[in-house]
Amino acid sequence: MDAQALTTKIEMPTNRVMQKLKGSKSGPTVLFFAGVHGNEPAGVMALKEVFEDLSKKENTLRGTVYGLIGNQKALAKGKRYVDMDLNRLWTKANIKMVSNKKVLLEEEKELLELLDLLREIIKTEKGPFYFIDYHTTSSKTLPFITINDSMINRKFARQFPVPIVLGIEEFLEGPLLSYINQLGYVAVGFESGQHTDPAAITNSVAFTYMTLAASGVIGKMDVEDFGHYPHQLEKAATSVRDIFEVVHLHRITGVDVFKMLPGFESFQKINKGTHLATNNYLPVYSGYDGRLFMPLYQNQGSDGFFIIRKIPEFALMLSALLRKIKIDNLFTLLPGVKWEHKDKEILRVNLNIAKFMTKPLFHLLGYRVRQLDGQYLRLYNREKASKKKMYKNEGWW
Repeated sequence: MDAQALTTKIEMPTNRVMQKLKGSKSGPTVLFFAGVHGNEPAGVMALKEVFEDLSKKENTLRGTVYGLIGNQKALAKGKRYVDMDLNRLWTKANIKMVSNKKVLLEEEKELLELLDLLREIIKTEKGPFYFIDYHTTSSKTLPFITINDSMINRKFARQFPVPIVLGIEEFLEGPLLSYINQLGYVAVGFESGQHTDPAAITNSVAFTYMTLAASGVIGKMDVEDFGHYPHQLEKAATSVRDIFEVVHLHRITGVDVFKMLPGFESFQKINKGTHLATNNYLPVYSGYDGRLFMPLYQNQGSDGFFIIRKIPEFALMLSALLRKIKIDNLFTLLPGVKWEHKDKEILRVNLNIAKFMTKPLFHLLGYRVRQLDGQYLRLYNREKASKKKMYKNEGWW
């Protein structure tokens, strides 16, 4: 299938649930989301292909597998969204607000329908649960994984031979997977390639089979030529398997006139001072050495570009150790640091008192950092909500 056919000849699913397969043996529940952004159909195409194959061998499956459509209206129109970005609505405050509205915008309807479906699946199916969200980018890119940095996510994501990017949820408000992470489940985003590149479909197919094998839904021997899939992803990722962290986002407001300079690709190495774009007809230069990440080459979207840096392996190992021994329990003994609520999920730090406490330190310990103002940080504990016991018997754990 060529790139034009990908966007113009896709046969649209008519139901929110593309397909549900129930294995003959008990096992995990895996939910694949595709089309959360309507101009990203590669995940839909990949799931159609994989489910067609799996439906012929349903009796070999363990557990339950769902293929779910995200933004049905936007997918039908081939647009990222109709009224607003569905992947920016998943905060508790926004869900409460939308639930009480009488007149809903299109993506608010999609939000509530998806939310009801998720709650029903979690209520009726058995764990462990795995949530996978498929996306593509407007620029050329290596395939990569995005996760909230909990240890269950990190360990599961390292089963795949592609780069992993942490920390994006600190810069984006309301992604679907952040909401699911707050419920405590494994939640992984897979960006398979450029929107109209047929390789984005084949990469998503490979990732789907590998996810089903890693979660124990299907045996590798039950998938024809399974070994081809990790080799395919490794080749597409040019053997890059590092873990990176987002250090900068160039935000775009509704009134900005933003334009990336042509030719930039995701994961391209850049130096501080590199001319990357124009914003309101003024040049935008990189303020960092690092790698460019998801430069915007489409009309819709509020994220101009990100900059990421590789995390040293020793820092990842130290992070895992410090979380295991729960050293953050000692934080509130320090001046200027206290729990915001009794549930001990959010720390509040007064930077005028605790000036020595830095964002990298909190990242090591699994906290997501939000700047309240010049004086305070609010730190969300990624590990507190994680349902580690649910995954303790999984082979990857």
